[in-house]
Amino acid sequence: MVKRSGLIGACLALLLGCSTATGPVLYQRLGAEEGINAIVDGLLFEIEHDERIVHHFADSDIGRFRAMLTEQLCDLTGGPCQYSGSTMQQSHTGFNITLADYDALVEGLIKVMQRQQISITDQNALLALLAPMYKDISYR
Repeated sequence: MVKRSGLIGACLALLLGCSTATGPVLYQRLGAEEGINAIVDGLLFEIEHDERIVHHFADSDIGRFRAMLTEQLCDLTGGPCQYSGSTMQQSHTGFNITLADYDALVEGLIKVMQRQQISITDQNALLALLAPMYKDISYR
């Protein structure tokens, strides 16, 4: 009886150990710091060249925006950063961002990720982390 329970315990420990080995976090799969920086810089380029949304950034401190977005994406994707910026609701109040505006930004982000040859799985994982923020960013 003792041998059997010992064997079961060893098997359970092995199974539990296997179930926690989830592989690299999204942050690493996106290219870690270099990859996140490239995504943010690419997105800033897309915003600058998108007439539908560029006006929302006219009075923004782009350097701060870049730093906060980089920090936020690092944090969200499991990187070593901790987001220190305002809440999404606080930082977007008064901008009158519509679903169309939000979709335009997401479209730009997808273009950037495709150019960087990020897998569809990892693109979807990042978008899934960002999607719940819509309710705090949009006014309708």
